[in-house]
Amino acid sequence: MSSRLTCLVAAVLLLAACSGTAEPAGPGTPTAASSLPPASPSGSPTSAPTSPALDVAVVVDGLDHPWDVAQAPDGTLLVDERGGGLTAVLPDGAVQEVAADFDDLFADGETGLMGLVLDPAFDRSRRFYTCQGQEDGGERSIAVVAWTVDPAWRSATRVADPLLGGIPVNERSGRHGGCRLRFDPTGALLVGTGDNAVGTNPQDLGTLAGKVLRIDAATGAPAPDNPFAGRGGAAAYVWTYGQRNVQGLAVRPGSGQVYAAEQGTDRDDEVTLLRAGGNGGYDPDGRGSYDESVPMTDPALPDVLPATWASGDPTIATCGATFLDGDQWQGYEGLLLVGVLKDRGVLALLIADDGRLLEQFRLPELEGSYGRIRTVQQGGDGALYVTTDNGGGEDQLLRVTPRS
Repeated sequence: MSSRLTCLVAAVLLLAACSGTAEPAGPGTPTAASSLPPASPSGSPTSAPTSPALDVAVVVDGLDHPWDVAQAPDGTLLVDERGGGLTAVLPDGAVQEVAADFDDLFADGETGLMGLVLDPAFDRSRRFYTCQGQEDGGERSIAVVAWTVDPAWRSATRVADPLLGGIPVNERSGRHGGCRLRFDPTGALLVGTGDNAVGTNPQDLGTLAGKVLRIDAATGAPAPDNPFAGRGGAAAYVWTYGQRNVQGLAVRPGSGQVYAAEQGTDRDDEVTLLRAGGNGGYDPDGRGSYDESVPMTDPALPDVLPATWASGDPTIATCGATFLDGDQWQGYEGLLLVGVLKDRGVLALLIADDGRLLEQFRLPELEGSYGRIRTVQQGGDGALYVTTDNGGGEDQLLRVTPRS
């Protein structure tokens, strides 16, 4: 834990003790502190620390359902849109289309062009990855595709199509298609998938739906130390299972911890600390139906991962997630930020080293001001980049920085 986060945790605990709450609450339960009043279980807006105030600037507007954003070492921002399309924002602020072939894109409902991430060696390879719905001869699925982009950011070319294929999709509606991409500290590519609204998928180790997958980004093969490799009936790609719809993945700086943000049914959106072989705890197999009345995390299932945070009822539709890192964030350094679609804002979570929730609040500068928030992602320049998801060509890419 960073020194700044340690100080913030200490301050929260001290203030809680003064208010008569001596111990931090368990997972999913907000604590009370005079500087951070307790939030409701659903993460409703609360007042945030007085420092730092945030400046929000519009980088690009006129987008339509932008899904993810990544920043290259030269400062260029790459954004994708769910209906197909890539946009580059150059370091001088120029905005240009990146020509790319999306003729086989399957975009329906929640599925389309979704997760986007640059290769850790992008500066040398010019390689990046997308997770997208595909249609081939009437057959639909979700695939991870590897691309390269030219130095001028004018065109992108598929170089591994697919890098990983065969991820199931709901062909009728595109419901619960996932699909977030992030690299873990070992260099393996994590792929968060949805369960396609099929009851058997989350607990079935033989399907890639309702999982977090872990692959070798160079070859598309399962990462060599995945927990179910060699087990009969299990896909070697699977890192965790029992997920409903993984919409966010975030790696905690300096720790290697990976957190997932999932959308719940009519209750319990969740943020969960993952571990290899863990079970997200969702089992909606209702005798061949999709029984959404079951809990998001059933503690009776094997290897269950307890949620760090849960929304309760109602849900707020959690999505993309990122940790804030760097001294410039002052008291916010170390917070996990989560995009909120339904309640339209950004949820901030203070999480202990062991995954316990210490505090939650909403960023006031983004609360209800920009509509639905799909993705929050810290860039290499230290700024926070935010994509809205309102549709109709009215979406924006925002840049958020602490006010000096």
